[in-house]
Amino acid sequence: MADTPEPDRVEGAPHPRDTPRLFGQNAAEDSFLRAFGGGRLHHGWLITGPRGVGKATLAWRIARFLLTQDPGGGLFGPPETLDVSSDHPVAHRIQAGAEPGLLVIRRGADDKTGKLRSQITVDEVRKLRDFFGLSSAEGGRRVVLVDAADEMNANAANALLKLLEEPPAGASLLLVAHQPSRLLPTIRSRCRELRLAPLGPEDMGRALGQALGHDEGGAELAELSGGSVGEAIRLLAGGGLALYADIVALLAEIPRLSRPELLKLCNSMIGKDSELRFDLTVRLVDLALARLARTGATGTPPAEATPGEARVLTRLAPDARAARIWAEQASDLGARARGARAVNLDPGALVLDMFLRLESAARMAAG
Repeated sequence: MADTPEPDRVEGAPHPRDTPRLFGQNAAEDSFLRAFGGGRLHHGWLITGPRGVGKATLAWRIARFLLTQDPGGGLFGPPETLDVSSDHPVAHRIQAGAEPGLLVIRRGADDKTGKLRSQITVDEVRKLRDFFGLSSAEGGRRVVLVDAADEMNANAANALLKLLEEPPAGASLLLVAHQPSRLLPTIRSRCRELRLAPLGPEDMGRALGQALGHDEGGAELAELSGGSVGEAIRLLAGGGLALYADIVALLAEIPRLSRPELLKLCNSMIGKDSELRFDLTVRLVDLALARLARTGATGTPPAEATPGEARVLTRLAPDARAARIWAEQASDLGARARGARAVNLDPGALVLDMFLRLESAARMAAG
């Protein structure tokens, strides 16, 4: 269906096929280029790493690159970059979804509901037969992009494995995987891995500038998102930077919480976006607790995600004993709140309960 959302798109950001540059992943790009330039191009590539660090963008870059290369080799030696001009006919056809040498396999829509399926089914993978059958007469290179491969159900995975075992001539398979351990070991063993790393502050700023037109909060977002551009964009869309600053400000007051400020936070869970606000609040509290535990265990706070955070973390987690207390809270508090929310308890009351429990934990850590 035309209005079915694309499962590989982050709301508010360009689709990976429309993203011209990839930041912070030079090692993975260089590894692929060395294999290509050395005549050792494997037929299967497994692109792994945390969500939102550019795996799909790299896959689309490789697809464009491969489909624009002369099968007989270039006149000027091996290419030094995956960049392809946006004016190239292949780039135009890929952007329009009309490139005959490329097949994208991803979660499709349920015919009855029109909603995205939770898995990639075998029907999606069976499209490979027609794809290779129709394109075999034309010759040339053919590229299959699977995003995300760890979303395949068992039948789909087995069908793809057969292709990896006996790949057609000129075929390249690009498998994006957030959790490669969920893939069949036989699929992993038949692919070369390109592992992508979380982005640092500078690359995060550049990536946000490309996606959003500004690099506001790049350093802070690199910390809060774990180096994931996708997560950083979601945080920005939900006001995550300001919300995390509010959470840290409350933590700065414990074990004597400011009741007016706490009630203000709880009341912000009311309204049409209350569910998203609650989910984001719980995620950021989880993150703050993990950063507290890390500070106590290592004796050094992480880079600040909001001004003054280091002072708060150091005060509340001065030693390993305090680290254990905060780690216990991190493993229990968010799960408790999500479970209670699942049975429709009031989100504001749940946030209030979370911070009252944190107040008690702070007294234990101080004692």
